[in-house]
Amino acid sequence: MNVTLRGRTEHFRTVAFDAQKNSVLLIEQRLLPHEFKIIGTKDFRETARAISDMIVRGAGAIGATAAYGLAQGARAFRGGDLKKFSAHVDLVFKTLAAARPTAVDPVNAMNDVRREMACGETVAEKQSLALAAAEEFANEDARHCEEIGRHGAKLIRNGMKILTHCNAGWLAFVDTGSATAPMYAAQAQGKNFHVFCDETRPRSQGATLTAWELAQQKISHQIIADNAAGHLMQRGEIDLVIVGSDRVLGRTGEVANKIGTYTKAVLAARHKIPFYVAIPCSTIDWKMKRGDDIPIEERHENEVLGAWGINTRGQREYLRVANPTSSARNPGFDVTPAELITGIITPAGIFKTSEVWKRRRKLGFVD
Repeated sequence: MNVTLRGRTEHFRTVAFDAQKNSVLLIEQRLLPHEFKIIGTKDFRETARAISDMIVRGAGAIGATAAYGLAQGARAFRGGDLKKFSAHVDLVFKTLAAARPTAVDPVNAMNDVRREMACGETVAEKQSLALAAAEEFANEDARHCEEIGRHGAKLIRNGMKILTHCNAGWLAFVDTGSATAPMYAAQAQGKNFHVFCDETRPRSQGATLTAWELAQQKISHQIIADNAAGHLMQRGEIDLVIVGSDRVLGRTGEVANKIGTYTKAVLAARHKIPFYVAIPCSTIDWKMKRGDDIPIEERHENEVLGAWGINTRGQREYLRVANPTSSARNPGFDVTPAELITGIITPAGIFKTSEVWKRRRKLGFVD
């Protein structure tokens, strides 16, 4: 994705790796849209904290971060004892997998890395293979998003008004994004359309991240309060909904995504508005059989009780908004039933939820 800062445009990936420093390079997303900054994590534990603290967030982005983090941890091991190395890699894997439990991309990404590492016969070979596999996951994530855009652009017509929720854009992946990929592809085709960005409380990723992305790309858009979507649908002001996902069950078509997605799906069904979910193949969970079994991350109540912003001195600051004696519940995700979803936009094409399992080989299913 191209970013323009102080009049200069440059291409960035959300996640990258500095092999010389053995450091994962991340855009510090908590500072956006007010400040653009890239940070480097010094070890796998710091990489895991960057995921859990949401320095980096979004399915593909945390998948790539976990893949690089596993390689980072593997490369930090000293010595040639394969048994000790294996135990160390297990610790790295578990630490990174626990950082954000709802998303399946990190586990899928790290499993890809470990499969490649198994081909090495020495610690040094395994370390080299780990980094190569992490790089391939990141590159594949970017390719998949481009293909999602190619397939999804056909859904967008001139003059459409599109709703999206949270941020499933370039910042949520290595490049291009999932839900935004069809928009970027449609823009490249010369189509004109308008995007409504749900603010996406409590962390406001729609207002801070998606809106920033669309502004960078010069796509017509407006931020709306989460609860305004139903009003706009009722008045015929939304033609299409495209969201991302943190886990799609390959067996059932159920979708776990940022809290509020289920609400938008219900509203879209009520108003007969097409509701699409855009995902790379790494977001599909082929093992889990029920949406009720998806672990839903409960985040700190302070996210609901207040908000972060930039004060008059240009400093990031937290302000309590809610009643001072009240507590809060803060589930980070919800699960949308398959019957509320018009289709899944994938790198291999657009499928109905009932077709995902039938097309599993085409979508990267590994026995």
